[in-house]
Amino acid sequence: MGEKSEIKKKYILDKARTVFAEKGFKNVTMKDIVDACEISRGGLYLYFSSTDELFLSVLSSETDEDDEETITAALTGTATAGDMLALFLKEQKKEILRKKNNLTVATYEYFSVNKVSPKDNPLKEQFDTAVRIIERLIENGIESGEFYCENPLGCARNLMYVVEGLKITSKTVGISEEAIDKELMYVLEGLVPEELNINDD
Repeated sequence: MGEKSEIKKKYILDKARTVFAEKGFKNVTMKDIVDACEISRGGLYLYFSSTDELFLSVLSSETDEDDEETITAALTGTATAGDMLALFLKEQKKEILRKKNNLTVATYEYFSVNKVSPKDNPLKEQFDTAVRIIERLIENGIESGEFYCENPLGCARNLMYVVEGLKITSKTVGISEEAIDKELMYVLEGLVPEELNINDD
């Protein structure tokens, strides 16, 4: 695919993301995407054959492949593991509290009716990447004496399960920023001698 085609594809994905965020998944048609992009139906079908394919592509585009490299590079600098973990959790909290352009509802609508194999599931890839990042941060913190943890992988997975649960809770029953802080800090108790600051400055 040429550069021009890649730009067009990214444009379609950006517009589609907004449509899915506003309408969920089940109420979106290819016509909705055509209208949002202001392109012909044929122009859309050159890139995507269905809303299913389009939505999975939107989710895949959410995965930042550079996250792990960024964390690794940061850890070789002056930032401590605690600083990096706090920054990571701040970003997760922003996503939990995000009101506009949020794909949580569409995501759960999609996965409630579609079976996706683990290897083709972009959410599993995102989850596993986040777990690897947190595990690496914890291991680095243990080496530097910042953290104490006998099972870095278990702690990392537990933290991400809590984050995912908070995302659902924020869209179903609602949750305050204070409650999010409390839940995240509860998971981190025992890992760090002093509480990490995950509040926005």
